[in-house]
Amino acid sequence: MSPPNARRRGRRTPRTNESMNAPTLNRQKFSAIAHRDHDYCNPIAAVKVDRRQFTKLMATAGAAFAMEQWLDAELLQPVAGGRLVRTMPLGRLDGRPAPPLNTLLGTSLDARQFTDLSTIDPERLLTAADDFYIRTAHPASLPPAENWRINCGGLLQERALELRALEANSGPMGTHVMECSGNVDPANFGLLSAAAWDGVPVREVLDRIGRPSAAQRVRITGLDDDQFRSASSNAGASWVFTVEELERTRAFLALRMNGTSLSPDHGAPVRLVVPNYYGCSCIKWVSRIDWVPDDEPAKMPSLRSRLRAAP
Repeated sequence: MSPPNARRRGRRTPRTNESMNAPTLNRQKFSAIAHRDHDYCNPIAAVKVDRRQFTKLMATAGAAFAMEQWLDAELLQPVAGGRLVRTMPLGRLDGRPAPPLNTLLGTSLDARQFTDLSTIDPERLLTAADDFYIRTAHPASLPPAENWRINCGGLLQERALELRALEANSGPMGTHVMECSGNVDPANFGLLSAAAWDGVPVREVLDRIGRPSAAQRVRITGLDDDQFRSASSNAGASWVFTVEELERTRAFLALRMNGTSLSPDHGAPVRLVVPNYYGCSCIKWVSRIDWVPDDEPAKMPSLRSRLRAAP
């Protein structure tokens, strides 16, 4: 099993006196690992605080003792086949409370679950399904799995792909890290997890439904909660890919993670996984696959994420 691209580990330090309004410092570390010939590092890691700035900040909060603990950081060793890029302390230095970890907060489009990455070590690189990060919880109107079908069309004559056809051809797809493009909370960077997946390559699915002559682009759409009034998101989950992208990344439709069926919040009964792409492109609750023209417009989430991430 190939090692995930990135891992975090660490342990908590004592909290400062809350009556002094001091921040909580977590000795958890982020270590970005270059897997094979690619470097993977969260963009936030580029932000640097030198020792003098850090000491001054922590001293004003009554927590200068944290400096010694920070400098006495445990040296992390890269996993086999990887290369340690850098380490950095995690924690909010503005006094805001950190959100709880491995706990689902909110509902539908406003749901978040942050993974506790401090439990990861070289012997346990996978994230338990119950602890895997969640950016959007399942819609209240999610149909039962036994009635699920993927409608296929666009430039192709409309047809349906039954879930049982996917299940009959499902197999191991490997271990892959998935990260939300909005994973920027310095308290935990917890919108990142790794799982072993089972499913069907998208290439095989496209071969099954047929391909219009000269068609090069595919739009994959997931069921979304268009009745929920969200404070943070717009309803409508879809992504347009070229056939070359789907083949190069070895994208697949996932049915299982870590040996068990997907849960509703993780996209059950079927979700898209595009290795090395941000999670926003890994559409959950896949309900449509359409061949589209080359000038098919991308939705705003797709545009924003493509600006942030190169696969």
